[in-house]
Amino acid sequence: MILTDVTLAEAGPDGFALTGDAAIAIEGGRIAFAGPAADLPPGGQRRSMGGRLVTAGLIDCHTHLVFGGDRAREFDMRLNGASYEEIARAGGGILSTVRATRAADEGALLAAALRRADHLIAEGVTTVEIKSGYGLDLETELRMLRVARRIGQERPLRIVTTWLAAHALPPEYRDDRAGYIDHVVIAGMEAAHAEGLVDAVDGFCEGIAFSPEEMERIFDRAAALGLPVKLHAEQLSDLGGAAMAARHGAISADHLEWLGADGIAAMAGAGTVAVLLPGAFYALRETRMPPVQGLRDAGVPIALATDCNPGTSPLTSILLAMNMGATLFRLTPAECLAGVTANAARALGLSDRGRIAPGMLADLAVWDIAHPAELAYRIGYNPLHARIIGGDLA
Repeated sequence: MILTDVTLAEAGPDGFALTGDAAIAIEGGRIAFAGPAADLPPGGQRRSMGGRLVTAGLIDCHTHLVFGGDRAREFDMRLNGASYEEIARAGGGILSTVRATRAADEGALLAAALRRADHLIAEGVTTVEIKSGYGLDLETELRMLRVARRIGQERPLRIVTTWLAAHALPPEYRDDRAGYIDHVVIAGMEAAHAEGLVDAVDGFCEGIAFSPEEMERIFDRAAALGLPVKLHAEQLSDLGGAAMAARHGAISADHLEWLGADGIAAMAGAGTVAVLLPGAFYALRETRMPPVQGLRDAGVPIALATDCNPGTSPLTSILLAMNMGATLFRLTPAECLAGVTANAARALGLSDRGRIAPGMLADLAVWDIAHPAELAYRIGYNPLHARIIGGDLA
């Protein structure tokens, strides 16, 4: 298939790169040609896009899409002054979702997750990362990843899975942190790897979760299995998690509101992507912004994601995440587009998507807009005309 009469839009270091009067040729699910239509070889079945703007398919590189229940009541608690830590220490937060997720069977988890996935698909998302982390026992953590894999079978969507058993400490292991890491986090990681369920390993490094030293044990085992690592780091305090993750070659460190200069330097040296999550910043009404200028100055790639989860970012709109990245974190519209395409792919360790170039997967989004800045500018508006995955309209 050849898409003609399009404007190609990509985000570069100096803003947007636009190619008008362009064409994209697709062969075997990959891009064979992308550039001025005048340079396109003759022949082939052509389909006009009516002058519309085309970007790479969008990538949501940090989600918790599979879970049971909801946490609307905790939303009310936060509005009445309860902090994230207060809710968590009272048995709410992650642990309330753990109870609901353990009680849900695979069919119920899948049905709920598909509804969320459909919202992302409708906004041009072609790849989604999905984490475990709401089971905190072997059976439920594995069930979550099986559901995540099934989403990719039920929908035209590429799924990347992440083992996040190091998300919180369940009540049954309250007095045995080391035992939980050994018998659930590491043992479950090995089981998920053996079953082909896991693509990367993550953890929540925070005072209410796991220490850098505990995460190092987990990362060492992940490395032995050949699994890349990433980390929820510096969201509520600076424990040095991002620097530790960078020492382990982490593909990303995520949240980063409290990231300091040492962490920035470590990430820059390791090529670790900064994944910013404005939905959680917004929902928690945080006031400390991630050090965006410091990341820019150090050349750390910046990605954006929804962080879709039931408690701190009940967000299923990648376009709203882009707008929040611009309005809350002062990213440029070009940085927002790069954050959900090329840099999001990099945050997942993927080199075959996120750009419009020969050899890349033919995952594309076609938009009814005049300029790519509109993707971050508009609020509550979806200008998607068509979504293409592997060269097929979907």
